Amino acid sequence: MPGENLKVLNALDVAKTQWYHFTAIIIAGMGFFTDAYDLFCISLVTKMLGRIYYHVDGSPKPGTLPPNVSAAVNGVALCGTLAGQLFFGWLGDKMGRKKVYGITLMLMCLCSVASGLSLGRSAKAVMATLCFFRFWLGFGIGGDYPLSATIMSEYANKKTRGAFIAAVFAMQGFGILAGGIFGMIISTAFDAQFKAPAYEVDPIASTVPQADYVWRIILMVGAVPALLTFYWRLKMPETARYTALVANNAKQAASDMSKVLQVDIEAEQHRVAPQKQSYGLFSKEFLRRHGLHLLGTTSTWFLLDIAFYSQNLFQKDIFSAIGWIPAAKTMNAVQEVFTIARAQTLIALCSTVPGYWVTVALIDVIGRFAIQIIGFFFMTVFMFALAFPYHHWTQPDNRIGFVVMYSLTFFFANFGPNATTFVVPAEIFPARLRSTCHGISAASGKLGAIIGAFGFLYLAQNQDPKKTDAGYPPGIGVKNSLIVLGVVNLLGLLFTFLVPESKGKSLEEMSGENQEINEEAADSNKTVPVA
Repeated sequence: MPGENLKVLNALDVAKTQWYHFTAIIIAGMGFFTDAYDLFCISLVTKMLGRIYYHVDGSPKPGTLPPNVSAAVNGVALCGTLAGQLFFGWLGDKMGRKKVYGITLMLMCLCSVASGLSLGRSAKAVMATLCFFRFWLGFGIGGDYPLSATIMSEYANKKTRGAFIAAVFAMQGFGILAGGIFGMIISTAFDAQFKAPAYEVDPIASTVPQADYVWRIILMVGAVPALLTFYWRLKMPETARYTALVANNAKQAASDMSKVLQVDIEAEQHRVAPQKQSYGLFSKEFLRRHGLHLLGTTSTWFLLDIAFYSQNLFQKDIFSAIGWIPAAKTMNAVQEVFTIARAQTLIALCSTVPGYWVTVALIDVIGRFAIQIIGFFFMTVFMFALAFPYHHWTQPDNRIGFVVMYSLTFFFANFGPNATTFVVPAEIFPARLRSTCHGISAASGKLGAIIGAFGFLYLAQNQDPKKTDAGYPPGIGVKNSLIVLGVVNLLGLLFTFLVPESKGKSLEEMSGENQEINEEAADSNKTVPVA
C-alpha cells in the first residue's frame, strides 16, 4: 500500500499519551531549563562584575564593564551556541541522538562549574577565562537544541506532538524564572550576612570582598538541574525513527519500542534493508523537496531572534522608569543583583512563562502556522505602536502603558514564533537529516540573536554624540531602531508562508519517507534474472 508506514513508527504515532511521554519531556526539558538558566543568568551578574573588576576611584557612578568586554561576556555564549547547533546537529544524524545527548549535557555541566571558577591576576585575565568557559558552555547548549527537539518529535504521537515539543521548549521559561529567583535568594542571604553601604555613601565599602562569591555561585548552580537528569539521559533508548530509518535496524527499533510502549510490535526488517541512502543535504533532490522549507525555518528563526534578543534595548529604560531598578549609586553591589533578578523574575512571570504555555495548550488545536502568523502580526503591531509615538511613551504618566506594550510584545513572541520556530524544523525533514536541519535553523536564529543583542545595542544609541552611553558611537536612536524591528517582524510574518503545517500528520508523511520505504521495499523484492 503506497505511503504505508512501518508498524513500529505507526505504533508511536497512534500511542495514547502515557508516562514515557512525560518522562521524555522532563529529561529533554531539564536540558532546556539549564540552557535558559545558563544563557540568561549572566545578565544578573554583569553589573556586579563591573563593580568588582572595573572600579574607578573618584567616579560618581559604580564601575561598569567596558563595551567590548560587556559584549564579549554577554555574547560569547551565543557564538558558542551557534557553533554547537551546527556541529551537534550534524553529529546527531551521524552517530545517533542518544550517544550525542550525553556529551552535550556533560559539556554544559563542566563548563557551568568552570565559569564560576574563572581565575586570574588581573580583571582582563578573569574576563578572558570566563569568556573561554562561557563559549564552551554555549557550545554544549547549542547541541541541546537540535537533539532535544528531534528526540521529542521522534518519541511523540502525532496527535499531541506539537504540545510535547513545545513543552520541552517552554522549560526555558522556568529556567529564566529559576535564575531570577535564585539570584534573589543568594543576594538576599549575602546582603544580610555582609552589610554594606550604598555606593554614594562609600564607593569602596559598597562592594564587599564576599561579593566575588555571589556571581560565581549563580553561574555554577546552572550545573545542578542538568546533573539530576544525566542518568536518565543515558538510560533512554535510541529513538525508533533513527534506529529504523537511519541505522536500518527495524528489529532493534521494534524491540526498544515494545519495551517502552509495552506492546508486541512486528519488526518488518525486510522493509528497511537494504536501504539506499537517497538524497543528501546538498543534493538537487533535497533542494526540490525541502529547499523552501529550510529557507522558511532558517529565515523565520533568524528574524524572530533579531527582535527577541533586542529587548535589552529598552529593558533598562523601562525598569529604571517604573522604579524596579533604582540608580546604581543608591545601592551596594549585592543589592543591585537583587533588583535586577527581581525585575527579570517579574518579566518572566508576566509574559515569558504564560506565553510559552499558551502555545503548549493551543499548538495542536489551531496549528503551528496560525500561532506563528498571530505572533509575528502582534509583535509587528506592538513594535510600531511603541515606535511611532515613542516620545509619548517616555513621559512619566505613560510609562505603565509602555510596560504593558513591552510585555505584550514578548507574550506574543512566546505565544508565537519563539516556540513554533523550535517545533517545526523537528517535524518536516527526513530522519537522516532532521537533526542537521534543525541545527541549521537554530544556528540561523542565534545569528539573529547576536545581531539583535549587539548590533542594535550600537544602532539604538542616541544620534547626539554627547548623549550616547560611555564608549559607544552615535546610532539611529531607540525610536528608529523600534521601527526597524517592526519591519523585521513583518518580514518574519511573510517568510512564515514558506513553512508547511504539520499538525496531525506523521513525521514520515511530512518528509515523504513512508513513500521512500515502500519504493525501496518494492525494489528489494524484485527478482533479477541471472544472465
